Amino acid sequence: MGYGKGMANEIKRTIEDIGDAAKEGMHRGGAEIEHEKRAAFGDSMTTGEKVGSVVNETKENAKADIDKAKREIRDL
Repeated sequence: MGYGKGMANEIKRTIEDIGDAAKEGMHRGGAEIEHEKRAAFGDSMTTGEKVGSVVNETKENAKADIDKAKREIRDL
């Protein structure tokens, strides 16, 4: 009468995929915000602020790539 481990594993994987997709989207959004911030205010930003913004954008993109990779590996 139960669904068995196969169905339970599929549900767990789907939930994890949704979570990772949401995190990926948030990180990509954060990276885009940093990029747009530099585009809008770059002329008035100090060099340190620009470097910090680039680092934050890179960090957010890396986090997004990790979340994407987790989904891809899980779905092999």
